[in-house]
Amino acid sequence: MTSPARFLIAAALAFAPLAFTAPAKADVSSWMAASAGPISWKQGDADYQIDPALQFDVGVGTTPENRFIVGGLFRVTPLIGSGTDLGLLLRGTTRGFQEGGFGLALDAGGYARFWDANSYGFTGSLTLGAPLGLTLSLQGALGTDNAVAFGGVLGIDFLRLTVYRKTMTEIWPNPYAAPQSARSSAPRLSF
Repeated sequence: MTSPARFLIAAALAFAPLAFTAPAKADVSSWMAASAGPISWKQGDADYQIDPALQFDVGVGTTPENRFIVGGLFRVTPLIGSGTDLGLLLRGTTRGFQEGGFGLALDAGGYARFWDANSYGFTGSLTLGAPLGLTLSLQGALGTDNAVAFGGVLGIDFLRLTVYRKTMTEIWPNPYAAPQSARSSAPRLSF
């Protein structure tokens, strides 16, 4: 049988490295956008129809300090008067896009349509980012049941406008722009 003292010494040695920490740099890119515009779509043997659409994107990606940023995006696209498409996409952007200036984002992934006759398939978009979080997105989708959609939406990315904005700071300062620089890289004792 082991003594309690041996157990306590072993536990103290096992957990001792946790007492010494270094500042962690865990900045991530994030997107939260709302857009609107016309979408032309058809499904099955029906003719194309144009519906006004809204689009809401939420996602996260790698650090905004990288030249190219990769992440994931969840998209909800209500087609007014018809139904809502849901999408899960992979996003690649330039640093200029992420920092709220001019840049590009390319999204590709899958969508699901649970209204009318269900449809599942590929969706993608190319987005031009402009200063102050403005976005113009051209998009398309191909899916089961002969579903096809294409259109364009104009919107604003609220995180590119606020948290990540590094453009136009001479006339509109951004006191809390991300990423913040690390305070110190020296290890320190913390409790």
